[in-house]
Amino acid sequence: MKIKKVLIANRGEIALRIMRSCKEMGIATVAVYSEADKFSPHVTYADEAYLVGPPPSSESYLREDYLIEIAKKSGTDAIHPGYGFLSENARFAKKVSDAGLIFIGPSPEAIEVMGSKLAAKAAVAQYDIPLVPGTEEAITDIPAAKVLAEQIGYPILIKASAGGGGKGMRVVEIPDDFEEQMDRAVSEATSSFGDGSVFIEKFINSPRHIEIQVLGDQQGNVVYLFERECSVQRRHQKVIEEAPSAVVDAEKRRKMGEAAIGVAKSCNYQGAGTVEFIMDEQLNFYFLEMNTRLQVEHPVTEEITGVDLVKEQILIAEGNSLSFKQEDLKINGHSLEVRVYAEDPKNNFLPDIGKLSTYKRPQGVGIRVDDGFEEGMDIPIYYDPMIAKLITHGKDRNEAIRRMIRAIDEFEIVGIETTLSFCKFVLQHDAFTSGNFDTKFVEKHFKPELLNEPLSVEEEKILALLASKLSKEAKSAHLPSNSGSSEIKESAWRRNRQHLS
Repeated sequence: MKIKKVLIANRGEIALRIMRSCKEMGIATVAVYSEADKFSPHVTYADEAYLVGPPPSSESYLREDYLIEIAKKSGTDAIHPGYGFLSENARFAKKVSDAGLIFIGPSPEAIEVMGSKLAAKAAVAQYDIPLVPGTEEAITDIPAAKVLAEQIGYPILIKASAGGGGKGMRVVEIPDDFEEQMDRAVSEATSSFGDGSVFIEKFINSPRHIEIQVLGDQQGNVVYLFERECSVQRRHQKVIEEAPSAVVDAEKRRKMGEAAIGVAKSCNYQGAGTVEFIMDEQLNFYFLEMNTRLQVEHPVTEEITGVDLVKEQILIAEGNSLSFKQEDLKINGHSLEVRVYAEDPKNNFLPDIGKLSTYKRPQGVGIRVDDGFEEGMDIPIYYDPMIAKLITHGKDRNEAIRRMIRAIDEFEIVGIETTLSFCKFVLQHDAFTSGNFDTKFVEKHFKPELLNEPLSVEEEKILALLASKLSKEAKSAHLPSNSGSSEIKESAWRRNRQHLS
């Protein structure tokens, strides 16, 4: 069936990203928005837009039945969930299909299987896919689990079957801590996911996070579009991604790709999906989970392959076979993505809110910005704090890094704190440039005070002139000289100095 109109059940950056591909394909788009997003660019870009409720996502973007009602009312053929929100909700996918609409994503059954880490492990067992040593079922017998933990060898990791983002996870170093940490993991899993099922695995102390992008059509064809390195994280969430990985050679890439295809075939996967692996210090890789949706970091794969993953999702949903085979795919250069979060890296990455009083994107060859904000907009407190994704592409890793540093320096954001300074710190660190890093990069190498670089002599002179000018203005306005304005000016200078150099 040819799709003529798509409702994007999402907001901001990813909604715009999907709409642009739809427009190139001659497909009309329908936006939905909460009251907090009424001025969002994705609302004005779409052919039609509908208000879905107040700012909280539970009252707007997560209103499954109302979204489907809008889709039918507007005459859409399909719903694209983007990522987050309802993208990995098997119940919603089924509701969409039952309503006679196309869900642009995998089947409800595939989402359900891969949404449970235990079910996923069981599904891939028939394929030759490396798994981290651990339990194959949810733990119900604590004494038996303690015996198994001894056999696996401490430290071990207790994980929530339905978990994600580091929730419901506990590292246990010694047997005496096992029961206490088990209780905490079950409690957190229950409160976060409504499912207290947990299992245990061998804890890999300093892993790398490597994932493989796959595409599968309705005819059973599956290809892999190489790997992405996602090891630079904070709070178990990615901040910097790149493709390809600096440590994966051609043979390892082939093995990981074939394993990812096996995972996809184990659940008859259709659409774009990502198979995640952890890799130990000896570069052995183990299946972690499958994300049954488009990933935030999908642009780096698009940059090195030339494949528009959103267009492929739509074509697959229409019933088309993949237009290319595995041997047609080649790696072209290197790509990096940094997530620009409204967070303060000097204050434990706590979210920051405010108005984008200045917002100017970097430009030039090999630079791409996927975002959903404009200058003057407020950053809402109700959703993920990501402002933009900054992507670069170069002929090799070194050029992609240098280009990213330039892009960060040219990205002007004033009004809120962002992770740009942290990302620049990472890109210039020897551990990153050498490729010798893992998911503990922040723990091993980063301290907030490292971002407080001293001002240069030239910058000190300019700051002194600004302070003098401010003091004269204060006197002429009969303001007290110790009003604190100079300190505020210096703080702003330090925060934005990279844009003034």
